Amino acid sequence: MRIILLGAGWIMVAVGIVGIFLPVLPTTPFMILAAALFARSSPRFEQWLLDHPRYGKPLLDWRRQGAISRPAKIASVSLMTVSYGIVLFVGPPMVWLKLMIGVILLACAAFVLSRPQPSA
Repeated sequence: MRIILLGAGWIMVAVGIVGIFLPVLPTTPFMILAAALFARSSPRFEQWLLDHPRYGKPLLDWRRQGAISRPAKIASVSLMTVSYGIVLFVGPPMVWLKLMIGVILLACAAFVLSRPQPSA
C-alpha cells in the first residue's frame, strides 16, 4: 500500500507541475493532496514538499488553519472568471453545459473565498 500511496503522491506532484503552465489547472490542490499521500507513505518527501520555497507556506497554512492567502484567493477567483469567459465565448454551444460549468466554478469560488486567511 505504501508504494501505491507514494506513486499516487508523485502523480499529484506531476499534475501540479503541469498546472503551473496551464492556467485552467490549479496547482496547489494537487500539492496538498501529494503532501497528504506522502504523509502516509514517505515522511522524507512530505518534508521536502513542506520545506519547498514555493509550496511550503501554502501547504502549512492549509494544514494548520485551512487557510488560503489573499493573493491566492484573488488569483484563483480571477483565473476562474477568465476561464469561464473563455467557455462562454469559445466553448461548446450547449447552454446547459455552459450553465453547469458556471455553477461548478461559482461553487469553487465560494469555497475559496470562504476559507480564512492565514494568521501571522
